[in-house]
Amino acid sequence: MSTPNYTLIGAASTRAARAVWMLEELGVPYEHLGVKPHSDDVVRHYPRGKVPVLLVEGEPITDSTAILNYLADAHDQFTARAGTLARARQDMLLHCALDEFDSVLWTAARHSFILPEDKRVPEVKESLRWEFSRNQSSMARRMGDGPYLMGENFTIADIVLGHCLLWAKSAKFEVTEPTLVEYFERVTARPAFKATMSKN
Repeated sequence: MSTPNYTLIGAASTRAARAVWMLEELGVPYEHLGVKPHSDDVVRHYPRGKVPVLLVEGEPITDSTAILNYLADAHDQFTARAGTLARARQDMLLHCALDEFDSVLWTAARHSFILPEDKRVPEVKESLRWEFSRNQSSMARRMGDGPYLMGENFTIADIVLGHCLLWAKSAKFEVTEPTLVEYFERVTARPAFKATMSKN
């Protein structure tokens, strides 16, 4: 089966980095339009203006996690098979990263520079930092002994968690859990991650 024509829209400094990382891991050809949210190239395909958007033969897929799931299933790589306990565990860890890391960081970003100034509550960030620290310990307890979340197999759950930890560092949310510090060093040593960061 031939690879579809992929165009990824969104700067690698945003959650679009997750989709770039996945495409680099797959080693498939794609076009990358590294534009900011709400640019014309984005709004044309997604009126909300959020990135990333993946065009598959011109058809848009939005939301970074939906894009990762699509690519993993379409190429049968970096994911456990649907309907298996391994897939359930992978999904549990992926959604844990979204619930306990991504949502905290996104709320902090919204109250830092995204919401209108009169809607921001800067004081909430102290509570978010406490929550982020507590959630690190919880995630560390759920991780196994392997190098990745699913043991020896690198999956889309690692892309989401790895990106969240990268985001945390740039947002000055300290990663203090030793297990996560070592994990972050491992996932960011992957060539596909380095290729992604070169697009920033």
